[in-house]
Amino acid sequence: MLRVGSRAACVACRNLVANNMGVRFRIPLQKLHPLSRAIHHRYSGNGNPQRPPHRTAARYFTSMSRLPMRPPKPPPGSGGHGYQQQRNFWVARLAARLLKLRYILLGSAVGGGYTAKKTYDEWKEMLPDFSEYNWVIPDFVWELSEQIDLDKLAKALPEMEEIAKLLPDFDKIGENFTFLKSLLTSGVSLGSEVKGASGLHLLLETSGDPPLKATDSSAAVAHEAGDKQYKKSSDKEKIDQLQEELLRTQLRYQRMLERLEKENKELRKVVLQKDDKGIHQRKVKKSLIDMYSEVLDILSDYDANYNTQDHLPRVVVVGDQSAGKTSVLEMIAQARIFPRGSGEMMTRSPVKVTLSEGPHHVAMFKDSGREFDLTKEEDLAALRHEIELRMRKSVKEGQTVSCETISLSVKGPGIQRMVLVDLPGVISTVTTGMATDTKETIFSISKAYMQNPNAIILCIQDGSVDAERSIVTDLVSQMDPQGKRTIFVLTKVDLAEKNLASPSRIQQIVEGKLFPMKALGYFAVVTGKGSSAESIDSIKDYEEDFFQNSRLLRDGMLKAHQVTTKNLSLAVADCFWKMVRESVEQQADVFKASRFNLETEWKNNYPRLRELDRNELFEKAKNEILDEVISLSQVTPQHWESILQKKLWERVSTHVIENIYLPAAQTMDSGTFNTTVDIKLKQWTDKQLPHKALEVAWETLQEEFARFMAEYKGKDQDDIFDKLKEAVKDESIKRHKWNERALDSLRVIQHNALEDRSITDKPQWDAAIQFMEETLQSRLKDTESVIKDMVGPDWKERWLSWKNRTPDQHIRNETKNELDRLLKLHDEHTAYLANDEVTTVRKNLEARSVEVDPMLIKDTWHQLYRRHFLQKALSHCNLCKRGFYYYQRHFVDSELECNDVVLFWRIQRMLVITANTLRQQLTNTEVRRLEKNVKEVLDDFGEDMEKKTQLITGRRVQLAEDLKKVREIQEKLEAFIEALHKEK
Repeated sequence: MLRVGSRAACVACRNLVANNMGVRFRIPLQKLHPLSRAIHHRYSGNGNPQRPPHRTAARYFTSMSRLPMRPPKPPPGSGGHGYQQQRNFWVARLAARLLKLRYILLGSAVGGGYTAKKTYDEWKEMLPDFSEYNWVIPDFVWELSEQIDLDKLAKALPEMEEIAKLLPDFDKIGENFTFLKSLLTSGVSLGSEVKGASGLHLLLETSGDPPLKATDSSAAVAHEAGDKQYKKSSDKEKIDQLQEELLRTQLRYQRMLERLEKENKELRKVVLQKDDKGIHQRKVKKSLIDMYSEVLDILSDYDANYNTQDHLPRVVVVGDQSAGKTSVLEMIAQARIFPRGSGEMMTRSPVKVTLSEGPHHVAMFKDSGREFDLTKEEDLAALRHEIELRMRKSVKEGQTVSCETISLSVKGPGIQRMVLVDLPGVISTVTTGMATDTKETIFSISKAYMQNPNAIILCIQDGSVDAERSIVTDLVSQMDPQGKRTIFVLTKVDLAEKNLASPSRIQQIVEGKLFPMKALGYFAVVTGKGSSAESIDSIKDYEEDFFQNSRLLRDGMLKAHQVTTKNLSLAVADCFWKMVRESVEQQADVFKASRFNLETEWKNNYPRLRELDRNELFEKAKNEILDEVISLSQVTPQHWESILQKKLWERVSTHVIENIYLPAAQTMDSGTFNTTVDIKLKQWTDKQLPHKALEVAWETLQEEFARFMAEYKGKDQDDIFDKLKEAVKDESIKRHKWNERALDSLRVIQHNALEDRSITDKPQWDAAIQFMEETLQSRLKDTESVIKDMVGPDWKERWLSWKNRTPDQHIRNETKNELDRLLKLHDEHTAYLANDEVTTVRKNLEARSVEVDPMLIKDTWHQLYRRHFLQKALSHCNLCKRGFYYYQRHFVDSELECNDVVLFWRIQRMLVITANTLRQQLTNTEVRRLEKNVKEVLDDFGEDMEKKTQLITGRRVQLAEDLKKVREIQEKLEAFIEALHKEK
């Protein structure tokens, strides 16, 4: 530096500054004018020969190292006024110097800031482009802005001190990157050095670009000697260290994201539990998958006669038996919801699981209102037991699997929305206890679901077994040869890594190079250690720890986005909704066309009839049947009693004539007659009569019920209800049982009625005579008809109608003629033939060349004697019409005895009283019980869809059913499409 002032040695330098400066200051030599600097070096004097001129001139100086020198005192001859003035203002000069310090401090601050900024820019330039590290962060992180409301999460973020603890060691990373940059600038290509280490390989070699190489070949040659100083071992250590650091960084970010997701779940749960105000958009998203699931449930029950196939998307989970299908599905649903077994077939029918978001983790069946809390172990056990029962119930006798679908919905915070169908595992051999067609049935069920062109196939492969043993991969290749809708999942990767001698085999599988099948994506997952007692959280922790320490991920055999069931569920959900958006409108158009065809057919075939489906027709028939049952209560008492009396006498008249009246009439006097009648009536009442009466009453009720149904049918009855009404009637009668207490009371009433022999007036006597006469005439007519059938046509019919007798009729006719002669000789003959009389008749017939059996003689005698007896009884009945006077005198001093009239009067009175009692029982109790039975039967039939299908059939019914289903599907699809567009 130069000293400038009154003592400046160089005139040229002195001219560059003001002449009146009173302080000394230094100017760097580099800032002088070149000409001045040259003059200075040439002419300036050097007082110190030991110091070079350049060092003297360029000496460093700070503002606080030395105070400026005082100006020299004036010479004595110049006067002292100026000096005194300068001494008087020393305070002002000191203050001015102190004020200059603020400028010095301000300049220092500005200079330090500029230096710090320059240092930061240089350090920043040293770092590589972090855009190449995008693969470290999972794909779903880039979708956080769409899935998570960051404004609401801002308040929930942790403190900066906590986040700082999670950040990586940037000092070490900086050192590693400095070393990496030095290698790159020196011309060393690391592509060949890190071959197989996928982490750095991805950093250095992106898809479509060649590996990074030194661009300056001359620089590479220049530093070749310096590169040899680094040993390969140290390079490998640096690279491995960098890889481990990157993996640790990735895992730290993963844990941080999981923590944020957990907090986000809690916030979403609180939001979903709030009122509907302000969350309408969230409510649409929540119910969207439920709307879609309802359409699939309807389609599963729809029998399309117009070949309208179900091509709506769903995720079909297929795999070999025990490959881990159910475990993967449970990890996606975040609950252990399926029954488990060791090696045995547990999935015996398709299970459709609808996953959706909700505030609580619950599960519910489609046809049940019970909610299972999946956070409670007892509810989980009950759910697994219910699924197992439904599976076994759906399997028909003699079968092992069923095609009947069990529909289940699972809701919970953070669950991905989709519809999955878990199918029975594919088997290669039918074992003992299975049906012979089990293998073919499973294949047909799997093909039926996979042949849907819009179904997403989730192919599950067991990684712990040889890939060559897989059966399902060939099946999937047949259904989706291009792999446009297949996602391949390799399970049990932990066991595969442990057992396989060559881990690169796993890499070949997940890259699609080992199997002939193609797929949209390949995933590797771990679903636990194989224990049924493991929880979902413990399985997640185990899966995370495994992939964190696994060489498969560390060596680049697997990529970060290809592992864990969480990434799998996100990918499957994305594919599912993409497929839904692409195909749902096309399917809606298909059902719209089917609806038009069905409506056209109905208009042409049933123009005047309403479109009533099977359930609506059943309700209509149910109302008609109940109206008919109610009509029974409107039957008049006189009608009931008349029918009951008539039917009861038809039922018991044969017994009265054959077993009571006829044996009693064989007695010789009235006392014996009455005694025999009393005994016979008592026995009859105790054993048979009450039961016969109840049977008659029940049959009468049935006949009246059928009569009302027939009369109703004649009005506006639809023939389509005939089978249903007949089945309801039969089942109601089958269930109906008469009150047993009525039997005992009826027996007492009938016994008292038959014991009464007092006829009080002439009209009662005349009524008994009339009843007796009508009965005897009816019996006589029936007997003569029987005899006519036995002997064949008489001579008139033979001559006029050209009819002939059969050989049997000829024998019976000859026997009849012989017995008629016997009755004429013995008018008072008893009811039975003696053995000698039978022999005599047979010999007489043999004399006329007629061979006859003794049993035939007795049978013919029975009918002839009945006719003879009835004819005599009718004659006696006519005589007793005038016998009421003698009856009042107890037939004293009279040859006329009319005890048989009294018997018929007792029977008649018993019939009247019994009919009245039964009528009361019917109207007061049994009709109501029948109504109850009919309602119960109708209710049971109404709950049994199979029964209704059997009883209400026909093209009209099926067409109405199809119309209803297609309309419902179309309406729900249109509502779903509208909600889907709103969500976009």
